[in-house]
Amino acid sequence: MRLRSCLGSLVAAIALLPAANTLAADYDPPIVIDEAPEHVPVEIGSGWYLRGDVGYVFSTRANGDFTYRTFDPVTATYTDNTFASGRLRSDFSLGVGFGYRFNEWIRADATVDWFRTRFNGTTASAAPCVDPVAFPAFAGTSCRSEDSGRAKALSVMANAYVDLGTYVGLTPYVGAGAGFTYLQWEGFTGSNYCVGATCPVGLVGTANHRWLKDWRFTYAAMAGVAYDVNKNIKIDLGYRFRRITGGPMFGWDNFSAANGATGVQGRHPGFSSHEFKIGLRYEFW
Repeated sequence: MRLRSCLGSLVAAIALLPAANTLAADYDPPIVIDEAPEHVPVEIGSGWYLRGDVGYVFSTRANGDFTYRTFDPVTATYTDNTFASGRLRSDFSLGVGFGYRFNEWIRADATVDWFRTRFNGTTASAAPCVDPVAFPAFAGTSCRSEDSGRAKALSVMANAYVDLGTYVGLTPYVGAGAGFTYLQWEGFTGSNYCVGATCPVGLVGTANHRWLKDWRFTYAAMAGVAYDVNKNIKIDLGYRFRRITGGPMFGWDNFSAANGATGVQGRHPGFSSHEFKIGLRYEFW
């Protein structure tokens, strides 16, 4: 019986071998797939911003004396003179620009600003307004003139700023810039008045002067604070000091030019302005 039982178990085991081999063949080892690296999107345009500003120029001062030349047609000589008084008056400015933020501290931009200024001045001369030989009635008198003109200005500037950290949405900053200003002087007139008890008339005549224009070197210093409206929009409240170097202001009137006067007659010494600004910055993040 024992032998028969063992033989039976052996036969059963041999019979199960094909099935076991089949199951072993059907079982595939697990496939190991390396984890794909995480995709990090690249921000296109990050750091760039646009800006727009409106400013009020509350003070504009000349950097020296306004000067002018007189011309003697008989001797064909020029004489240098200084205005007895001269002042500039400005009102508002408009500006646009684009810039780039390098990090949380440093940014830079390029701006274009438009503004205007007006000039009013006076001159005084011990000589009569007209030739006393040709007009004897003016002998023994002197001459005073009242002059005025205006200038349109366009400043193109490159600026750099340091942001001093953000506190409850407010970011104070300081900055500086340099560039050039295109000044176009126009509407320049001079009215001559006879001075003295023997003057036959008050207003002797008014002369219109030739307009002049050119580019002048300009630099500026800024300070202010920006308020975060949201992630992209900031309100910018700031102050700017701007200095423009001196140059030509007006040319000769037609009568002087017809008698041989050439070149520049009046020059300005350059001027400095102080300005409050409010604007918006839109940052592309």
